Order: sequence, then structure tokens, then C-alpha cells
Amino acid sequence: MKENLIKFLSEEKILPILRNKDAGKVIDSAKALIDGGIKVIEINIENPSIYSAVEEISKYATVCAGGIITSMQAEAAILSGAKILSSPIFSMNLVKISKDKEIPFIAGSSTANEAYNAWKARIPLIKIYPITAMGGAMYIEDLLRPMPFLNVLPLGNVKLDEIHTYIEAGAKVVGIGRDFYDGYSLNEITKRAKRVINELKGL
Repeated sequence: MKENLIKFLSEEKILPILRNKDAGKVIDSAKALIDGGIKVIEINIENPSIYSAVEEISKYATVCAGGIITSMQAEAAILSGAKILSSPIFSMNLVKISKDKEIPFIAGSSTANEAYNAWKARIPLIKIYPITAMGGAMYIEDLLRPMPFLNVLPLGNVKLDEIHTYIEAGAKVVGIGRDFYDGYSLNEITKRAKRVINELKGL
């Protein structure tokens, strides 16, 4: 899976990121996204109850466990069925677990130096966060101009209608959080997923 992570996510172009302290709401939102055609979802580990959501959703889609900082969180996420680990930081402990368990690890970075160090550690996909605060798609262009070998995933207050701009800037996949589900009914979430998947087919 590690070798195929970039190809898999590049084909999807979008990584919905669910954050909620209520495991039931996470499950409902995730299933609504899956009904709309989403194949991979990041579920942020807000508290220990969320591991049950990871376990449930991993039956239907590829789950990326997000917000992972400690080795204990990583181990619990993997046991719950997560196939990818994602962190807001770059941690060598998590790199080691990723290699030992053969689970892809998406490390977080903000600066060019952080992104380069993550790449040197053979991180297959580097999360650039918080992208909106860092300058949006233009920041991705500026980052990739001297380092086109980086595989980056921008996220942080990105809107659905901005995805194509980030892809054109060089991002492999774009993370979408609140704009996908916050304030929308489950039926509307499914419709939004279907619409954005159709729009991305041409990219």
C-alpha cells in the first residue's frame, strides 16, 4: 500500500477529513461521503471513542487516521483498521512505526525546510498545513518550484470549489474538512460528494 499511496490518492484527488468528538456523527458523515463515491476518508482521532468509528468505516472505505501524534495513538489506530496514518507533525517515532507496520505515514509540515526534511525521511506524502494561512495555492506553487519532487497534500480551511486550483498548482491530493459536511444534512453531504467527484474527473 505504501508504494501505491501516491497513485491511489492522486487518482482520488480529494481527501475528506472528518473531525468530531461524537463517534456516531463521524460514522454517519463518513457513510454519507461513501454513498457519494468517496473511497478514502481521514478520521481525526479526537478522543478514544473515535477508534470505534475507524473500525466501522474501515469495512467500507480506506481509513486514514488523522491527528496522530503519539506512538500509542498510532498503534490503536492500526489495530482499529486504519490503513494510513496522518499527523500534523513530522515525528521519527511515527516514521518508525510506519516502516515496522508497513503503514503509509503522511507527515505534517508548514515550511519548505520541514517539507524537505520529511521528504528526506522518505515520507510518501507531505501534508502542508495550514495552507490557507500560508498563502493558498500560490504557496504550493512557490514550494514546488525549487522542489518539484515533493508530493504534497494541502489542507486547512480549503473549500470544495478551490480543489482544482490546488491540483493545477501541483498538489497530488487536496484535504477538505468542514466545507464538506459542516451544516449540511447527510443527504446533502452525499450530493456534495457526487458533485465534486464528477467535477474532478476532467482534471
